[in-house]
Amino acid sequence: MMYKIKIKRIYEPYQKTDGFRVLVDRLWPRGIDKEKGHIDVWLKEVAPSNFLRKWFNHDVTKWKSFVEKFYKELQDAESIKELVKLLQEHKTITLLYAAKDMQHNNAVALQEFLKKASDK
Repeated sequence: MMYKIKIKRIYEPYQKTDGFRVLVDRLWPRGIDKEKGHIDVWLKEVAPSNFLRKWFNHDVTKWKSFVEKFYKELQDAESIKELVKLLQEHKTITLLYAAKDMQHNNAVALQEFLKKASDK
């Protein structure tokens, strides 16, 4: 089945082309209410563990190690199964995140993880 996985900062404007919007951060983003954020579901359990999130602390020099550790967490996570199920139900899913760094955040890593999993 063909589906599209997009990523977007929660503070960017909502668009109909976003499809089903999934917040993938462990912490609720500051200044966002559920309605204005157009968040369909919050899957905080698919985010990095608190330990990993604090260890990474948006340090780009730790990015490669962060991704490896995050993938290990995801392999055994029940929440990833929930996200895969949502992918099967919706043609387009947008993974929402709050981090300022648009290239080094858990949504980027999660998108890549899902693409690799679907290639298998």
